[in-house]
Amino acid sequence: MGTAKVSNSSSEDQNVSNYNETDVILNVYDLTPLNNYSYWVGFGIFHSGIEVHGKEYGFGAHDFPVSGVFEVEPKSCPGFIYRSSILLGRINLPYSEFREFIENVASEYHGDTYHLISKNCNHFTDDMAQRLIGRHIPGWVNRMARLGSLCSCLLPESLQVTKVKELPEYHEIEDGTESLSTATPGDSTEIDDTDQKHLLSPKDGNSDIAFIKEAQS
Repeated sequence: MGTAKVSNSSSEDQNVSNYNETDVILNVYDLTPLNNYSYWVGFGIFHSGIEVHGKEYGFGAHDFPVSGVFEVEPKSCPGFIYRSSILLGRINLPYSEFREFIENVASEYHGDTYHLISKNCNHFTDDMAQRLIGRHIPGWVNRMARLGSLCSCLLPESLQVTKVKELPEYHEIEDGTESLSTATPGDSTEIDDTDQKHLLSPKDGNSDIAFIKEAQS
């Protein structure tokens, strides 16, 4: 009886450990079909996201002093061309603790702090990799930025929206994730038709992207 009891406890502990374990994966996307040629000589313009616990996390630009970190289904960031996945390592971290971690990270990555050269999507994934597993992403992913090239990881035309000069709001969705919206009622929204920018606000109700609300200090 005692042996069986110990065995069950050990089995339960192992199941919990397995449940908490997750791969850390870098998903890389092409921003242009020209990468098919330049990739082979060590150059290219890439977007990347980091996959943990079955979701992919990325960083992009918008005009507001709030989180620019978003989550999507792995290997399916809208508007980009998926290229490859790189297994960076494996960690033992419960999802609840990871969620707290990513919300804290989001407070350091506001959409209006995005910079093409010094703080782009690949800097974000590199920072995430270092914090989670203590290693960098492959150098070729962000080489163009390091060389000072004007590469952009702003979201593509398919997600372009008119610039709205009002702070966005977060709204609860079914799974408890908070998504970001710039929609406001009536005439309270000022729209400049001549001033457009690629924003992290899905166009026409696109629900492929969910925004990570930053931890409250």
